[in-house]
Amino acid sequence: MHAFEAAARHGSFKAAAAELGVTPTAISHQVRLLEQICGRKLFQRRPRPLTLTSAGARLFEAPLRVTSPNAFASRWLVPRLPKWREANPAVPLEIIGTDAVLDLRAGAADVAIRYTRRPPVGFSGQELCRDSFFPICSPRLLASDGRTIERAADLLRYPLIHFDWMNRDPDAPTWRRWLATARSIDPELIPDKAWDLSFREELHAIDAVVAGQGIAILSDVVVGRELENGSLVKAHPLSLPGYSFYAVWMQHNPRSAVTESFLAWMRTVL
Repeated sequence: MHAFEAAARHGSFKAAAAELGVTPTAISHQVRLLEQICGRKLFQRRPRPLTLTSAGARLFEAPLRVTSPNAFASRWLVPRLPKWREANPAVPLEIIGTDAVLDLRAGAADVAIRYTRRPPVGFSGQELCRDSFFPICSPRLLASDGRTIERAADLLRYPLIHFDWMNRDPDAPTWRRWLATARSIDPELIPDKAWDLSFREELHAIDAVVAGQGIAILSDVVVGRELENGSLVKAHPLSLPGYSFYAVWMQHNPRSAVTESFLAWMRTVL
């Protein structure tokens, strides 16, 4: 499907091979295997240029590629995909988890979930939800201490877990900002306490929190399922505002019908 989608999008086995880092022969071989599986020719190879058959055009309209930030894809989107498969069993779906901003105009994906303060310009889009950031931990961590958290300063009894904000936003909801905000309600709190454990990736910080290794400032959307089932809890009610999750797409694209189906599904599971 990767080989077919790239070849159909570029109208060229050579260009598809360059994108996927393989040889044109490998692309041709994968396409022939897919044609055997489908029992239909998907491309007219002669005369040039390469064109889709009617069966190929129908298949090309169906696959949907969605790019999303890694943490949102892993913790929010992927656990809900069985519901998408139940409703759309015939639609192949590719999830591209990456914190890089992929170029929709170049055909890198059909739908992008963007995490930003403002709507991306130059695209069709809709806000899916906004999040807030709380100190979040495993209930096992709190139980191991045997004491209750009654004030913000009580959190300093536990290891603080940090992760990098790759956009370097000075207003990002980090421990530094949370501690500075919390000091207004708890003057004895140390606002510049360093964290105890730091990660480059948000997902690794979440894994450490789930394992009971400390408390992190996390999105209530990204770890929403864990908060609902009780495997994670909010260690303190003070929160910091997050950003918005936007679904973004090109208005005119060959998969407009399946794109709209995916967006409608997203609205039902939020």
